Amino acid sequence: MAAIASEQVNPATATLASWEAPPEPPAFAVNPNPDMEMTYTGNTGNDMGISTMGFRSAKYNPSEWHETNYAKYYQSFVDRDNAERVIHESKRTEKETKETTNKTQAEATKKLAESAKNIEFWKFELNREIGDVIDETELLLAQKKRLENALRATEVPLHIATDNLNCRQRRQGLDLVQDDVEISLLKEVEIINNVQDLLKNTINQCEKQIRLNRDAKQNLEMDWSDKKEALEIETKSGSLRNHHTNKQFHDGAAKFEEIQSTPESWAQFTHDNIARAEHERMASIQLRTLVDNVLEDTSRDMREQADQVEVNFNKRLTEMEDAKVKLEENLNKVVKQITSQEKNIAELQQSIRDKEDPLKVAQTRLYNRTYRPGVELCRDPAQYHLVGEVNEIQQSVDALKQKLNDAGNSLKDLQDNRMALEKEISCKKNSIFIDREKCLTVRNRYPSRTKLQGYQ
Repeated sequence: MAAIASEQVNPATATLASWEAPPEPPAFAVNPNPDMEMTYTGNTGNDMGISTMGFRSAKYNPSEWHETNYAKYYQSFVDRDNAERVIHESKRTEKETKETTNKTQAEATKKLAESAKNIEFWKFELNREIGDVIDETELLLAQKKRLENALRATEVPLHIATDNLNCRQRRQGLDLVQDDVEISLLKEVEIINNVQDLLKNTINQCEKQIRLNRDAKQNLEMDWSDKKEALEIETKSGSLRNHHTNKQFHDGAAKFEEIQSTPESWAQFTHDNIARAEHERMASIQLRTLVDNVLEDTSRDMREQADQVEVNFNKRLTEMEDAKVKLEENLNKVVKQITSQEKNIAELQQSIRDKEDPLKVAQTRLYNRTYRPGVELCRDPAQYHLVGEVNEIQQSVDALKQKLNDAGNSLKDLQDNRMALEKEISCKKNSIFIDREKCLTVRNRYPSRTKLQGYQ
């Protein structure tokens, strides 16, 4: 105890927390022999029956009492001073932690505002790209509709061309020829079939691109939805203040999730979504340009071939009209010739009949002269002349009969020729009727170039 008291009697100075002076140590008699305890050596009697000579008293001495009191004073001062220091440091720490907390909270609020601003930026970009993709998809759907309209429009030309070919199969005789009209019709059918295949392939490309556009749009919308939800959370978190009641403790919230993205990967994810959507949108724009070119080229090819078919039809009709006119002219001439030949035959027959009486006369004369008697049966000039006359008449009749036979053969040839001409004229009329009435009339329903481009 003495050692402790001696250790604390040194004067102390006031701390920053307290300006109170430390207590002064007490003034008391110094023990000349500090290693020895003070004892009472006087005669105390033997009331207790035991001598107290040389033994320590059971009571503390005054110096110990003063030292103990001083120690209590000083310890009280120290404790109070330490309490003042603790209070001062606590207030300083409280102020520092408050400032730090407010600063950190303000920085967190600022970071949340920046995060919300970044989310708002990417949300705006996503929304803009979604709108662009939707608009582009609508335009591509319109182009696909044009392709479908154009594909349906090709059915009419194909039916017309096929019907023309089938009708022209009903031509007769020599008119059943593979002329320029038939060749151009076959080419028209080939062009229409190629156009239909091209339109179908282009429609398939459009459908594939539309699916890609919608997939890109779905990815953008999912990202946009996440951004919207994140923006609401960030806005709600950023607007949360200390005086608000919608706050509570969440143990374990202050940690990093393993699945959390980094700012770079977060921005890259949205950037990649937008880039993919932009790529699909550019591909869609190129496909729409391709559709325009395809419809322009196919409609032009079909119309040009249709015009060529009509030119060949008109040219062929002109040729058949000329041939029919010439055939009819020859038929008229043949009919006239038949009439002349029939008249000639009648005249020849009449001439032959006219020779009968002279022949009868000459033969009768010769017969009568055979009854001349005796020497009167003479070969006189009259006899020679009558014989010559009979021979001459007979030769004339033979000649007339030969001409009559030739005229009959000629008449038969003329009649056969007339029948052939009439048949050929009938074939020409049939062919002209087919081409003009059956084919060209139907071709008037050929769709316009605008309809072939899918606008109707």
